[in-house]
Amino acid sequence: MSQSPEQLNRRDVVAEVTDALMRYEAALTGNDVEMLDTLFWDSEHTVRYGATEMLYGHDEIQAFRRARNPANLDRRIRRIAITTFGEDFATASIEFERAHENGVSIGRQSQCWVRFDVGWRVVSAHVSVLPKN
Repeated sequence: MSQSPEQLNRRDVVAEVTDALMRYEAALTGNDVEMLDTLFWDSEHTVRYGATEMLYGHDEIQAFRRARNPANLDRRIRRIAITTFGEDFATASIEFERAHENGVSIGRQSQCWVRFDVGWRVVSAHVSVLPKN
């Protein structure tokens, strides 16, 4: 597939994905499990790799979110990189830090977003934390 320069990072599409990403961030840090479930594609093909888990399909992701401890979800975003390809596909990467009793951890999150009839949904996600020096 060839991508013309006009279709890369169209302002309107970047704005839509940024809005979806910020709704995700608010839901994540606020432990709004229903919104998180909504923002992930409801499919057996959705994948989420976390710091300690590998989840395949919306059902596994949903079960993980409902069972996890909601403590210490706050984080500070250090950097965001969004790239859109045409009107219906985007990648979003976040570098974040999370404070805890032993200091601050630096983490990364990457997501693939696809526009469906119901709106933008995460189809693949990966979260990891850098090892401490």
